Amino acid sequence: MRLLERDDAGGFRLTEDLPNNKIPPYAILSHTWGDGEVLFRDLMDGTGKNKAGYAKIRFCGDQAWRDGLKFFWVDTCCIDKSDGAELQHALNSMFRWYRSAVKCYVYLADVSTHQQGDGPGWQPAFRQSRWFSRGWTLQELIAPTIVEFFSKEGERLGDKESLEQEIHDITGIPRKAFQGIPLSDFSVAERMRWIEKRDTKYEEDKVYSLFGIFDVHMPVLYGEGRQKALKRLQDKIHEDYLCLAKLWPTDPRDPHVEKERIELAKGGLLADAYRWVFDNPDFNRWRQLRESRLLWIKGDPGKGKTMLLCGIIDELERRVIADGGNLAYFFCQATDSRINNATAVLRGLIYLLAHRQPRLLSHLPENTYPSDDAMAWIVLSKVLWEMLEDPNLKVTYLVIDALDECVTDQPQLLKLIVQISSVSARVKWVVSSRNWAQIDEQLAIVAQQSRLSLELNAESVTTAVSVYIRHKVLQLSRWKQYDSTMQTVVHDYLSSNANGTFLWVALVCQALADLSVRRWQTLTKLRAFPPGLDSLYARMMEQIIQSDYADLCRQILAVSSVVRRPISLQELTTLVEMSDDISDDPQSLEELIGLCGSFLTLRDQTVYFVHQSAKDFLLGKAAHQASREAFNRVFPLGIEEVNWIIFSRSLNAMLAVLQRDVYNLSAPGFPIDQVRVPDPDPLTTHKRKLGHLSTRRWGRPYIPQEEVPLLA
Repeated sequence: MRLLERDDAGGFRLTEDLPNNKIPPYAILSHTWGDGEVLFRDLMDGTGKNKAGYAKIRFCGDQAWRDGLKFFWVDTCCIDKSDGAELQHALNSMFRWYRSAVKCYVYLADVSTHQQGDGPGWQPAFRQSRWFSRGWTLQELIAPTIVEFFSKEGERLGDKESLEQEIHDITGIPRKAFQGIPLSDFSVAERMRWIEKRDTKYEEDKVYSLFGIFDVHMPVLYGEGRQKALKRLQDKIHEDYLCLAKLWPTDPRDPHVEKERIELAKGGLLADAYRWVFDNPDFNRWRQLRESRLLWIKGDPGKGKTMLLCGIIDELERRVIADGGNLAYFFCQATDSRINNATAVLRGLIYLLAHRQPRLLSHLPENTYPSDDAMAWIVLSKVLWEMLEDPNLKVTYLVIDALDECVTDQPQLLKLIVQISSVSARVKWVVSSRNWAQIDEQLAIVAQQSRLSLELNAESVTTAVSVYIRHKVLQLSRWKQYDSTMQTVVHDYLSSNANGTFLWVALVCQALADLSVRRWQTLTKLRAFPPGLDSLYARMMEQIIQSDYADLCRQILAVSSVVRRPISLQELTTLVEMSDDISDDPQSLEELIGLCGSFLTLRDQTVYFVHQSAKDFLLGKAAHQASREAFNRVFPLGIEEVNWIIFSRSLNAMLAVLQRDVYNLSAPGFPIDQVRVPDPDPLTTHKRKLGHLSTRRWGRPYIPQEEVPLLA
């Protein structure tokens, strides 16, 4: 990158072509080209001072000087367009150059602040400015963090933030795009629409000006025409998406979508419930000190760790992405085998890093990823290391929620976090977990780290829970039409018994919101909830045992506790013995899940545990004596017996469908690449059952031959 350097006397000269690691802070000019622009050769020959465009260059240099910057960049004269290789490099680097600038000055040659009399001012001319209709100025608006607008007299009109609404009205571009939100969060079609009403001198430039918007690198071929250029861009974007798809050969779990799902499931993210962390000294030590590379947020179950991390992620996105950094995150969930292992964590982090900066896709292997977890871990670890060492990557934030819920290869993941933290100064980690000794022991190796204990910040957490209680009580009041007295009683009881636990409040409010609870029953039901999560779970278990559907609920809880991933209602009807009038009625099935206390919840016709602590309670892993009693009630014959029931029921269900030559291929040895799968696929319903069969450890070592019909 070649810059202009201003001296004390107001003159300026071109620097040599600087490598990326030697580029000083600089300002950058955005404008529309006109007659008499000063070109690279003009500056080299010293002949450009008499050209009309020289005034724009002087304006940029003087404004940068006033802002404390001696270096600046202007596209007309800092690129040698006679050098094809340099032009190719410049057009592919333009977005990055604008994003890296300290400030971008937009010089509007058709907007004047010198109006005659009581005229309408500069605003009408601003709205009609040619600058908003040109193709290349799209990235010049979006890429820089700070964009300031100036009239042709050099008077400041405002910046991208203060004029945000006007710019949105003029361009139709969502305001979020001006605020540093990753452009990958916008669909391809939406980003394509941003350029539709803009014009360029050369038709191909309407496509080339989108290189940075899609973070792609492509050869520039003037003369190919717009349609061919667009086809190449679309092919490149599609190629990138296919490359990302290889990360998850089956059943992808996009961490971005997972974050939105979590927030929705928990009733939305309350800013007032997590803002306290930004004033916390441990958090700020990690955020501000370059050498502090790891922040471990730890706390007991239900203390709000996940939502706290959601808030931190949102804050980092606003600050980091706008500064050209990168951010990736992953939410572990022990109850779902797709996201409870170390390999899945790596897949998720790599996916988001590459999704937000597609140029990082060059580090992905060309071949598909091995299905074997051990081999996949080796390949993905290498990919992550290479991405984080990419010279074009600025500071990168990696966030992992619920390390304690990474049930497969957790030590391996912790070791990798420690290794990267010890070596890379450009990577900052935020991780959360329960107060587990084994995690403490592993992370203690990192010399420069910060620890934020929720128990040691009990006052802040209690205040946050109070905000959450007010929010939930207001919701209940609207739904149930509480009067002011009822609101006060509910609020006070929740506040007195929450003990700084968000989950306890959520479970109690969920029970009070049930349609079967009449308003006049509210206080009686409320006071029946004991303080403490385990005590609450114990009460829920007692209610289930005393209900008319105790055995059916017990079966559902048992199956839900041991399956590798959350199961759908349809799968549940196969794995649990129930009458046809229930299994054939979706509404009855949903009601049945509701009868399982608040241990389970239903999302998109899939059964989930409301929280990992609920599953731990049923499996006898909680410290409370009631947890061991619950285990004996749910698994009277042990977990192995439940595994056996799942095995036999899955097998019987598949035997009803599986048959010889299920795809009607007619001959053995049929080439697999020529197989045409019928629509609907007769195996679709049973592929998931087969996955469960292939990964369980069965309690019964021998199956009598007569019990297993041979497949014919």
